[in-house]
Amino acid sequence: MAPHGTARSSSPGEGPAHSSPPTKEPAAPVEGPTRRLTALLTGAMAFSMLQLFLLGALGPRLLADLDVSPTVLGLTTTVGFGTAALLSPVGGRIVDRIGPRRSLVALLLVASLALALIGTAPGPALLLGAVALGGVPQALANPATNKAILAAVVPERRGTVTGAKQSGVQLGAFAAGLPLAALAAGPGWRAAVWTAAGAALVTAVLAHRALPADPLRTGRPVPPLGPPRGMTAWLCVYSLFLGAGIASVNTYLALYGARALGLGATVAAALVAVLGITGIAGRVGWSRAARPGRAERLPALLACGALVAACLLAAARWAGPLVWVGAAAVGVFAVSANAVSMVLVMQRTAPDRAGQDSALVAAGFFAGFALGPPGFAPLAEADRYGTGWLLVAAEFAVAGAVAYAWSRRDVRGSGL
Repeated sequence: MAPHGTARSSSPGEGPAHSSPPTKEPAAPVEGPTRRLTALLTGAMAFSMLQLFLLGALGPRLLADLDVSPTVLGLTTTVGFGTAALLSPVGGRIVDRIGPRRSLVALLLVASLALALIGTAPGPALLLGAVALGGVPQALANPATNKAILAAVVPERRGTVTGAKQSGVQLGAFAAGLPLAALAAGPGWRAAVWTAAGAALVTAVLAHRALPADPLRTGRPVPPLGPPRGMTAWLCVYSLFLGAGIASVNTYLALYGARALGLGATVAAALVAVLGITGIAGRVGWSRAARPGRAERLPALLACGALVAACLLAAARWAGPLVWVGAAAVGVFAVSANAVSMVLVMQRTAPDRAGQDSALVAAGFFAGFALGPPGFAPLAEADRYGTGWLLVAAEFAVAGAVAYAWSRRDVRGSGL
């Protein structure tokens, strides 16, 4: 097993893990700057996907105000993450070329614009266009933040910092499900979305001022874009099925609570907040546990926990309180699994390919987000949520099988 923070060759038969030798890593900054960096990266991750959680948490209000159906609500997720999946491989090359600070500032500015447009949407057409624009920050988020960590954090702290910044996504879920949903109950859902847009703009200014300058270009060519190989290919497939299940939960959980379980719109939105809170704890905790030698086994374990969580959501139709347990379990297991995938990428990928490999794994995740809700939408339209959650459980089961197969292959290849 390769030491923590270094690239590792793939198993026999999988091809080389990277096409160029690792570059020398700069010394890490002192503790204070590392904390500030972690806070900014966490904020960037939160804003990169905030629109997803806002549309899910505010779904009952959007259906009433914009006269959209549950199918159109699911289509917003498909459009946003379809765009992100298509742009992610290119986004990784952009980050490798221009550097993490420029990429992060651009991410936050585009996220602010997309949120502002969602807040002004008079109907489904502009709403879908704004959501498509929001796919750009999603495509940049993982490669830019991972690249910043590789450049500025010592190897032994990268797992902790990665878990913290990945928890930013769930911080966005918490913000959408509680304070922003509460704001929507007063001034309205548009005011809540515009507040989020303003916060993203402020964070962009802070990132420009606080992040270390990008290094001067050395003239070294960025490795050519190619298909995922070795571990990256396995994680792409794993992330595809994982993302499909998570996207259905994010999009339809609040609607399920409001329509099938009789919860009010604000209480149903709190389900998304619960998912966010447990997702934060899960991403931080599992990322810390993802040390070399152990990290390879975690994706399959987390997918199994996610399968149980989906079954709990289905059972809530007959035992209502289980919906809260199921939402919490989705956060602890399903949502946390993506953070572990990113830790694996940084442990075993050369620094000059970190942006691209992170983006390729993210592309699989985003493709799953695009494909999941359309499969769930007809079941939501027919009020067959129990069947929908079993479909989600099946997606998590496939993800677990893929992860288990890769871990077994990896162990055999390393001779352990």
